[in-house]
This record gives sequence, C-alpha cells and structure tokens, in this order.
Amino acid sequence: MLGLGIIGWIVIGGLAGWIASKIKGTDAQQGLLLNIVVGVVGGLIGGWLLGFFFDVESAGWFFSFLTCLLGAVILLSIVQFFTKKK
Repeated sequence: MLGLGIIGWIVIGGLAGWIASKIKGTDAQQGLLLNIVVGVVGGLIGGWLLGFFFDVESAGWFFSFLTCLLGAVILLSIVQFFTKKK
C-alpha cells in the first residue's frame, strides 16, 4: 500500500473505511474524513499483519484494497471493544 501515492491512499482508504463501517455498523457515526482515516490506518495495520505472509507491496490495487478493508474491520472491532457500554 505504501507505493500507491497519496491519491491512492485517499481513494482506497476511503472506500475500505466506508465498507468496513458498513460491516461493523458504525457508518452513521462516521463521516467521509473518518472513513478515510480508518481505511488508511487499517491499510497500515493490514499491511503489517499480511506482510508476514505475503508480498503486500507488489500485490496490486485489489489486494491493497482487501488489505485496507481487513485492517479497517480489525481497527473498528478494537475501537468497538474498548468503547462498548457495560
């Protein structure tokens, strides 16, 4: 994902963050900017995790999107775990 450039980060990160928020049910709480942030941070998390098993850097746009989506879902799950009302 690091090789995509800033526009690639924003586009893929925003799309992945939006889909992850739909999956986790947090879409009503997030706007466009937060979706992009979640997707980009998710891309870093997913890239770090999948980097142990795959060559994430040269895998292409589609794999980068899936990496961002996986990381964004993990990030939102962690946030939901710590902000869950008892």
